[in-house]
Amino acid sequence: MSNRSLHFPPRRLRQLLGTLLLLGSLAPLPSFAAGEIIRLELDGAIGVATAEHIIEGIELAAERNANLVLIRMDTPGGLVEPMRDIVQAILGSSVPVATYVAPDGARADSAGTYILLASHVAAMAPTTHLGAATPVALGGGEAPDPPTPLNRGRSEEDNEDDEEKESSDSTGAMERKVLNDAIAYIRGLAEAHGRNADWAEEAVRDAATLTASAALEQNVIDLIAVDQAELLANIHGREVKVNNRSVTLDTASAIVETLEPSWRTKLLSTIASPEIALLLMLVGIYGLVFEGWNPGAIVPGVVGVICLLLAAYALQVLPVNYAGLALILVGFALIVAEAFVPSFGALGMGGIVAFIFGAIMMFDSDIPGFGISIAFVISVALFAGILMLWMISYLLKLRRRGAVTGRGSIVGGIGEAIESFSGEGKVWLEGESWAATSDVPIAKGQQVVIRELAGLVLEVEPLSESDSGDAHTNPTTT
Repeated sequence: MSNRSLHFPPRRLRQLLGTLLLLGSLAPLPSFAAGEIIRLELDGAIGVATAEHIIEGIELAAERNANLVLIRMDTPGGLVEPMRDIVQAILGSSVPVATYVAPDGARADSAGTYILLASHVAAMAPTTHLGAATPVALGGGEAPDPPTPLNRGRSEEDNEDDEEKESSDSTGAMERKVLNDAIAYIRGLAEAHGRNADWAEEAVRDAATLTASAALEQNVIDLIAVDQAELLANIHGREVKVNNRSVTLDTASAIVETLEPSWRTKLLSTIASPEIALLLMLVGIYGLVFEGWNPGAIVPGVVGVICLLLAAYALQVLPVNYAGLALILVGFALIVAEAFVPSFGALGMGGIVAFIFGAIMMFDSDIPGFGISIAFVISVALFAGILMLWMISYLLKLRRRGAVTGRGSIVGGIGEAIESFSGEGKVWLEGESWAATSDVPIAKGQQVVIRELAGLVLEVEPLSESDSGDAHTNPTTT
């Protein structure tokens, strides 16, 4: 065989290499996330930031074609809208979602119960519990009992009166709508995975709760697992319904990767706290007030604006009672007014009282995870009161001091004669030598009171005992 038979012309070689590269680009890339389980942590109250973290984790699992999304949950509940967003993400996920209430002593109360029932696999640690899923309206109060049917033995007039009375109670009707909507919602979630829908209704209607063992016995959850390893071992090979298709879980050799919340999620979670929102509002308002008293300071104004904007975001995502917010603003206004109106502390004390009641009213303690500590509110109010007293004393001190620059700081001041003179001479005032005139003789070193300022010439006269009480003292040095 000759060497010529083994030789590829350059043109043909380029064509062959191009074909190989094209085939390589069309071939699917290897998935390094195959056999992966994305673990998400859901701790504390369910809010907007929490929902964003869980939804991002489910979307990431779909992108990586992961085997499972594992949500480790311990929550007292939270807001309705973020909870519904999480549930929608679970129901629409192409990756199976298993929710595990752990560690021991954890709970899946209120909104957590909805998320647990919506998951493809519902598991709990032995000493955990769930339930108490009754919706709570802002402002407190329990959901009303369902309306009772009209008594057929009564007259039509009595029944009509009852109907009119019931229809006039618009607030009660709205609460019943919320209750019935929650019942239908949670029953649908339980029925979608073949779980006990009757108990799910009791959790909403009567705020029923169950321990892990009772929940397993009543077909509310799928299994109890001591730890994560036991959970993954028990659900391996289990068949679940995901978007109307059967999926067999493969968790035997899957790699568990915990997805940590991003810095943005952590920041939003910190801001969306009643205590932090209240502090941001306090710092923001006082920053703007200080900027108003000291124009050009810049730093208090900039900090105040930033804090107020962050507080506005927090109030947007928190369950806020606006009557309480109005009381807080009135309290701030009264505290600030105390510095300008001589009310001997009446306005300031009224502002502190309004601030305390407003803070307690603004954040509803009946909504799980979003109440505010009364001790914290009182502490902040006391701090605001001390700051108010310092502010008043400082302003009064400035008022007694009088003017420190300009004509007002000179007229009425006390100086000292540098030399003896009658008519024109020199006077030492505020560390400076001034030209002065006097209608009476002045001796060297004699104290004089400034009666008038004519251009840069002081009109002075000897200091008398009556003048020493009225004149303001200026530092004199020689």
